[in-house]
Amino acid sequence: MLVYQQIVQARYNRRPLLALLLDPDKSAQPPKIAVQAAELGVSMVLVGGSSVQADMCCYVSALRQATQLPVVLFPGDWAQFTPHADALLMPVLVSGRNPEYLIGQHVKAAVAIKASGMEVMPTGYMLIDGGKITAVQRVSQTTPIAPMDVELAVSTALAAELMGLRLVYLEAGSGAHNPVPVSMISAVRSAVELPLVVGGGIRSVEQLSAALNAGADMVVLGNSIEANPEFLHQAANFFR
Repeated sequence: MLVYQQIVQARYNRRPLLALLLDPDKSAQPPKIAVQAAELGVSMVLVGGSSVQADMCCYVSALRQATQLPVVLFPGDWAQFTPHADALLMPVLVSGRNPEYLIGQHVKAAVAIKASGMEVMPTGYMLIDGGKITAVQRVSQTTPIAPMDVELAVSTALAAELMGLRLVYLEAGSGAHNPVPVSMISAVRSAVELPLVVGGGIRSVEQLSAALNAGADMVVLGNSIEANPEFLHQAANFFR
């Protein structure tokens, strides 16, 4: 089954998915983490970061050898692309106005992506202020949407849908102090038909449960797992 079909089924069957996001510069032992994730019922592993120095080809190949879970690229720039992954979550930073992250990076990688034959999921990526300046904000040089500006978030998500993008991703940013507000998740969920992904700043089962109840079709955990591996076990219980 294609990764996108899996996400769409989660949307319409109301059975949300859990994804693990690994930054190759932070995760020294990807096979071990991936094996644990598969055993706990995680649906897929996302790989990428705002800026990655590690060898993406070697890292992704190690993940593919360690687990049968889909390995999905979630790159911060074109240089993170590798044809060894199963699919590509191609982020279009619709919350910002920097053309480099609306089309520039995509142009640089387009020929290689097309040649790979990889499944591609164009994604309306929306950066939400999580209470600190995150790496993606610094690298992209864009201003996040304020957590109280629900109207702007809804309009931005609708624009992504009307542009033909296939997912909406609400992101508070890696290491955010606060997750995406429940009110914003709920409002975006009500406004668009696209599958809704939520990540950043989720560190507790209460925050995870709140995101799911507000309408997230897939929740992404990253830094919180690196800081507290036991949280992955706790989080997985919501998806069984």
